Amino acid sequence: MSGPVTFYTNPMSRGQIVRWALEESGAAYETVIVEYGADMKAPDYLAINPMGKVPAIRHEGRVVTECAAICAWLAEAFPEAGLAPAADERAAYYRWMFFAAGPLEQAITAHAMGWTTEEDRSAMLGYGSFDDTIDAVEALLRDNDYVCGSRFTMADVYVGSHIEWGLNFGTLPKRPVFEAYAGRIAGRAAHKRARAIDAALIAEREAAGS
Repeated sequence: MSGPVTFYTNPMSRGQIVRWALEESGAAYETVIVEYGADMKAPDYLAINPMGKVPAIRHEGRVVTECAAICAWLAEAFPEAGLAPAADERAAYYRWMFFAAGPLEQAITAHAMGWTTEEDRSAMLGYGSFDDTIDAVEALLRDNDYVCGSRFTMADVYVGSHIEWGLNFGTLPKRPVFEAYAGRIAGRAAHKRARAIDAALIAEREAAGS
């Protein structure tokens, strides 16, 4: 059993992905809330993450940043949760986790910002085009209940968070395949616990500011 995790986050951030990953992993963890602005740019926190962003974790003397990396770390550090890939799942696990961290996030961001590129220059983009990127994810989930097939893994925490947020914020098209997948992952007990914790923290902050 690995030791406890120190989790640096803000409830209104991508830290929600990592909280879900922590809840799925069964890890004991301490939450450190880092406020936007001066706190995230303070020397003490920049020593954790020089980018001055959350989330980050410290675990057994090591710091890990970037949501996909943290998810992968937790799956390996807490193997008893069964979230790391089996040998025959490793290709899909790493392929789609890195796809979500790279092409998918880039495509969604560019599309949401209204950035356009001439067709003859699309090859310069890591994702090519928004439609091609979204179609690739749809093809994956059309034929599989989860990223690695029939079994939930930590890749579903990361890829699934992108799908959920895209549907909730309107940055992904509401395709039936995406909605069905989002429904499957949202029904997990760890997902519900994680979202409830962050929702309560957000509500506390809103009440304090009113």
